[in-house]
Amino acid sequence: MRAAGSPPERVADETPVPCEWVRALSGGGLGRERATARLYDMLLRVARAEARRRSGQLQISGPELDDLAHHAAADAVLAIIARIGEFRGESRFTTWACKFVIFEVSGKIGRHFWRRPAVPLEAGDWDRLPDRLGLDPARESEQRDLVRALRRAVEEELTEHQRQVFTAIVVDGVPLDALVAKLGSSRNALYKTMFDARRKLRVSLVANGYLHENR
Repeated sequence: MRAAGSPPERVADETPVPCEWVRALSGGGLGRERATARLYDMLLRVARAEARRRSGQLQISGPELDDLAHHAAADAVLAIIARIGEFRGESRFTTWACKFVIFEVSGKIGRHFWRRPAVPLEAGDWDRLPDRLGLDPARESEQRDLVRALRRAVEEELTEHQRQVFTAIVVDGVPLDALVAKLGSSRNALYKTMFDARRKLRVSLVANGYLHENR
């Protein structure tokens, strides 16, 4: 308890540390160089972790994967410096900055996918669909009927865009990040497209007796 007449207790400065990042990155000289180097090191760690997490989509590792992480971190630093004036302190600066590098890793992984030879956008590999959906091979005849019905519903019920997205992701196994890069879209937009497509297909399969209403 503070004694009467004593000076008021000093309230801890709650100004977020990120302001130091903003001041340093917005300034010049040695301070900015040091802040940029620190930011790059921090984002490189995040990029490496994110690239390893997603590496299964590309089947790459070692120096090639590390090179992707370095490029992602470097591009994220440039983007952050260019948009530093947009930071409003509504979250920690590091949280805000990490979104940039995760976006860069996602984009680079997506673009890397299409560098492989003979990767189609809409090949329609329907013969492999039962395996992708984990259908029981012991019920092969029934599953073939279901796949034919599903393919017919895809052709008849979906819009062209929904058909393209559904076929690429579900039938051909194209990673979401790769499709985002190919179509110039966003993950959220494709999630919404897939949700709408699956809903239409479910209605069609239920109506034609291939699915039960409560499934």
